[in-house]
Amino acid sequence: MNLPFEPPIEPMLAKLTDEIPTGAGWQYEPKWDGFRALVFRDGEDVFIQSRDLRPLDRYFPELPLALRANLPDRCVLDGEVVIAGPDGLDFDSLLLRIHPAASRVKVLAAQTPASYVAWDLLAFDDRDLRAAPQANAASCSRWRCATPRRRST
Repeated sequence: MNLPFEPPIEPMLAKLTDEIPTGAGWQYEPKWDGFRALVFRDGEDVFIQSRDLRPLDRYFPELPLALRANLPDRCVLDGEVVIAGPDGLDFDSLLLRIHPAASRVKVLAAQTPASYVAWDLLAFDDRDLRAAPQANAASCSRWRCATPRRRST
């Protein structure tokens, strides 16, 4: 990959506080019930990284094709991999994906496809946007970047 920075990188993490901050300049975001993931795309190459710097690609084989179809050719995103169930986001289905057998992961990917929800654009083309203020960083505004279609099995 030839991006402004290469994986793995440490994601920015929330900090625990005793009180909710108040005043101007604060933004609040929903807690997604998913796996934190950074997506690196350079042309046909897509790499999905976990918050603990490990690759997630093998557990979500349905995502790279959808990410290639929906993302700019060269970018790095911060977000979460989620699985939508009939009653909302389904974290239990997500946990089932962390399975040693590739054949089982493939079946689960067809039955309960994952999606990627992005909330920050960290790099675009040759620009590293990590130091830019959020309002000026061409933020993703919670794209629903990649949702493969359900396939019957």
